[in-house]
Amino acid sequence: MLKFFRKIRKQLIVEKKVGNYLLYAIGEIVLVVIGILIALAIDNANDNRIKREKEQVYLKGLKEEFDISKIKLEELIKVNRKSYKAAQKIVLLMEGETVATEETFSNLLSDAFTNDIFFNPNNSLLNEMINSGSLKDISNDTLRIRLTNWISTIDDIANQEKMLGEERNNTVNVFRDEGYSIHTLLDHTGMSKKLGIPLSKNPVSNLGALESVAFENNILLFIITSQSTEIDHYNPLMASLETILENINKELKK
Repeated sequence: MLKFFRKIRKQLIVEKKVGNYLLYAIGEIVLVVIGILIALAIDNANDNRIKREKEQVYLKGLKEEFDISKIKLEELIKVNRKSYKAAQKIVLLMEGETVATEETFSNLLSDAFTNDIFFNPNNSLLNEMINSGSLKDISNDTLRIRLTNWISTIDDIANQEKMLGEERNNTVNVFRDEGYSIHTLLDHTGMSKKLGIPLSKNPVSNLGALESVAFENNILLFIITSQSTEIDHYNPLMASLETILENINKELKK
C-alpha cells in the first residue's frame, strides 16, 4: 500500500501536477492522522477495559470484606446489648425490684462484664488499596469517598470502645477491691469446674455489693457508656456499612 502511494506521488511530481500533489499530500496527512486517532482509540479502549476489569476484582474483594464486617458488627451489637441489659438487671436487684440470689447475681455479673467489646473489621484489601493508591481505580466517586471515610470512622469507634473498656474495668475493680469474692462468682457460674478450680470450702457472699454506692455508680456509668456505644457509634457505623455495600453492589457486574 505504501509503495502504491509513493508511486502516485512520484508520478504527480514528474507530471508537475502541483495542485493534485498538494491535494494528495493533504489526503495522506489526513489518513495518517486518522490512523493515529484510531490507534489511540483502540489503546484507550484497551486501557479502560483493563481498568474496569481491575475495578471489578477490587469490588468483589471489598464486598466479601464488608459482608464479613457486617456479620461481625451485628454480633458485636448483640453482645454489647446483652452486657448492658445484664447490668440493668443488677441495678434492679439493687433497688429491690427483683429477688437477689447468689446464683442470679453471679450470672448477671458474668453476662455484664466478661465480654470485651471490640470491633475488628476486615479491612485488609481496603488498606492495601489505600496504601498503594489503587483506591483511584474505583470509578464511583461516592463509594470512593465513603471507603476513605470508613477508616477514620473505625478509629473513632476504637476510641469509644476504649472508654467502654475502662468503665468495665472500673466496675470490676470496685467489686474486687471492696473485698467481694471472684471465687464465689466462678462457683455459681460453673466456671470453677471449667477452669479445674475446686469449689470454695468457705464461700463468701457477694450480695453485699448490691448495697455499695461505689459499685452502683460504676455500673450506671457502664450502662450509659454501653448504650452510647450502640446508639451513637455502632448504629451509624452499620448504616454507613450498608450504604457502602449498596454502592458496591450497584457497581458490580451481574
